[in-house]
Order: sequence, then structure tokens, then C-alpha cells
Amino acid sequence: MAEYPLKQRFVLDTSLFLSEEIRDEDETFEEGVERLLDTIAAARLDLNISCYMPPSIASELEHILRDRGVSEDVLGKLDTWVIKKHPDRYEVYIPAEIVYRFIDEMSDRVNRGLRVSEKAVRKAEESRRRSDGGSEMSDVDKVISDLREDYRGALRQGVLDSREDFDLLILARELDAGVVTEDTGIISWAADFGLRNLRGRAFPTLLDEYLVALDEPRPQNRDDY
Repeated sequence: MAEYPLKQRFVLDTSLFLSEEIRDEDETFEEGVERLLDTIAAARLDLNISCYMPPSIASELEHILRDRGVSEDVLGKLDTWVIKKHPDRYEVYIPAEIVYRFIDEMSDRVNRGLRVSEKAVRKAEESRRRSDGGSEMSDVDKVISDLREDYRGALRQGVLDSREDFDLLILARELDAGVVTEDTGIISWAADFGLRNLRGRAFPTLLDEYLVALDEPRPQNRDDY
């Protein structure tokens, strides 16, 4: 154990484990996940750094890992070194200003979604006018496909759109922990919650740097003489 152990806490999002940025070029998906978990384990044992997940996110991640063929040994490491904890939704308070901002943002996004829909209707009508009998359906299908993509971007990108995201922020606020994610919506709201946040791609390097520093001699000051 370190002589002066750190007592940092981090709450991890699913996107950390799925990011291609955490893997070396020659690593498989499973090897990258296992190396990350080994680093988390070393940080826990040597630096007293604890990593948490709400059970809702842990369950989601486990399902994804199983679908991708990750072994039970690696899943066992996830269960061992990442602490699952329910956020205390009744005791953690959120400033009213944050709720007001969320309401304003959702109202704005609904309006943006309506504009996307109106644009798609006009495109569909133009396609109908241009098309002859054989191609009309394929043109409309293309408009619908574009509508789905644009609508999803207008309403969901950069916003909290699931209970799992909210659980992550509430747990981080409860534990005074840093949030580790690649989700831009969570990053934005973490700042509003007054939480430290770190891009998932930078997290393995952060832990590695801490572990390397552990083995290096501490700089001396005048009191040491």
C-alpha cells in the first residue's frame, strides 16, 4: 500500500468500456476490457482509488459484454473491482436551477424536433412530385430514414435521456466522485452538477500515471532535511 494513499472515487459509464480509444492497436475488445479492469484493480489495491457503477449501468454493461463474447473470467473481474451501489435518490438534492435548465432544454429540443419533422414532410412531398410510379416508395423510405436520424440527433444528442444516465450523476454527487464517460450529454450535465468529469479515453492513462508515480521517489522539501 502507498504511504500516502489517495482516496479518490470514480463513477464509470458503460461508454468507458466500449470506447475504441482505450485499446491498443493489436488488442481485441476483450483484451482491452481486461487490461482496463486489471489497472482498476491495481489502483484500488495500491492507491485506494475506488470505482463505482449504479446497478442499472452495471447490468447494461454486463449484457453488452456477454453479447460480445467476453469470458466469464473477465466478467468476474468486473464484478470484483467495480463496486455496484444504488444511488440514494431520496437524500441527494438537486438545485432547482438545474431542473429549470433541464425543462428549458427539453422544450427547446421539442421545438427543434418539430422543425426536423416539418422539413421531412416537405421533402416527402417534393419526392412524391418528382417520382414516377416505380420509385415513389423508395424515395419516401429515404426521407423517413433521414427523419429518424435527424430527429434522434435533435432530441437525444447531448441530453440526459435515460434513468441510467441520471443514476450515474446522482451516485457521483452522493459520493463526491468523478464521472468517467464518453457521453457528451453526461459530460455537460456533470459540469452543471458540480462534478469532476473525465473522458473515458483518458481514464486508463490517468490510473497508469498514478501507479507509475507511486514507485518514483517523492520530491523532498526543506522539512525533510
